[in-house]
Amino acid sequence: MLKKKPTKQITLGGIKIGGGAPVIVQSMTKTDTRDVSSTASQIKKLESSGCKIVRVAVLNSDAAKAIMAIKKKIKIPLIADVHFDHRLALEAMKSGADGLRINPGNIGSREKVREVVIAAKDRGVPIRIGVNAGSLEKELLKKYKHPTPQALVESAGRHIKILEDLKFTAIKVSLKASDVMKTVDAYRLFSKTYRYPLHIGISEAGPAFQGTIKSAVGLGILLSEGIGDTMRVSLTADPVEEVRVAYEILKSLHLRQSGPEIISCPTCGRCQINLRGIIGKVEEGLLKIKKPLKVAVMGCVVNGPGEAREADIGIAGGKGMGILFKHGKVVKTLKEKDLFSVLMREVKKM
Repeated sequence: MLKKKPTKQITLGGIKIGGGAPVIVQSMTKTDTRDVSSTASQIKKLESSGCKIVRVAVLNSDAAKAIMAIKKKIKIPLIADVHFDHRLALEAMKSGADGLRINPGNIGSREKVREVVIAAKDRGVPIRIGVNAGSLEKELLKKYKHPTPQALVESAGRHIKILEDLKFTAIKVSLKASDVMKTVDAYRLFSKTYRYPLHIGISEAGPAFQGTIKSAVGLGILLSEGIGDTMRVSLTADPVEEVRVAYEILKSLHLRQSGPEIISCPTCGRCQINLRGIIGKVEEGLLKIKKPLKVAVMGCVVNGPGEAREADIGIAGGKGMGILFKHGKVVKTLKEKDLFSVLMREVKKM
C-alpha cells in the first residue's frame, strides 16, 4: 500500500474531505427528488448503513425546492447534482444544499458560472467538477477521437481553470468512465498534476454482481496507490448495497474498520454441515452491528480451527456439528442446528 497522496482539504456540511482525512463513503438517491417522503426515507436507510454524504438529482426547479424539505428529515450532508441550468444550482443552494456537483462548462456563460460561484462562496458550498467519459466536450472527442484518460484530465483542467479564475478553490474532482483501466489511468494522470481532493468511482459499473467486481478492482487499485478522498460505488441496485460494497473495499485494504468482517470457506466435499445456509443467516444477522469484529464461519477442520483462532469469534464445522471458538480458544461443541443461534448470541455479547 502506497502512502496517501497529499490533497487540499475542503469541508462539506461539516465533513472534512482530503488533506489526510479518512476516505468518505457516499451514495446517490434513486428516487424522484421531488418526492420528499420517498427520497428522505431512502436517505435514512443510507444513513443507517454508514453513508456519510448523499447526492440527489436536480432535474428542475421543483426538485431544487424539495431539497429544503428533505434536509429537515435527514442528518447527513446533501449534494445537489445539476446540469445545463445554472438557476437550478442557485435554487438548490437557497434550499440548503451542502455541496454542488456540476460541470462549469455546461451550465452556461461565464457570467452564469460567476453567479453560481459567488453564491457558493457566500454559503460555504464546495463544488465537485464531475467529468464523465459519456458526456465529454465535443471538441475534446474530436481532438482525442475517444474519451481517453488524457481527454478526461484535460476536461477537468479546463473546468478547474474556470473556477480558479473566479478565485474559487473549494473544489473536488471526479474523472469517471465505465472502463476500469481508463478510469484508473485518468485518476493517476490527474493526481500527478493537481492536488484537489478526488471523488473516485467507476461510472455505470453495472448490476450488483458485475458492478461490484468492476468497482472493487478499479477503486481497489486507486486506493492502494493512495488515490481517493471520497468514493461512490455505482450499482444498478439498492443504494444501500453501494455503501456496503464501498465499506468492504475499504476494509479489505485496512483503510476503514466499520462493522464485522466475515471469513468463510468456499466449501468442498469435506464440508458436512449446511454452511451456505448458515453463512447467509450470519451475513444478514451482522448487518446492524457496527463493531469491527472478525467472524469466521468455516466448513471443516482443515483450515477452520486456524482461521477461527485468528478471528475474534468463529465456528468450524464437523459431521453434523461444529466447534465454537472465541479469541483463539475452544468454547464449546455444538449441534449443527445450534451453530447459528449460539454464534449470534456470542457476537452480540461482544
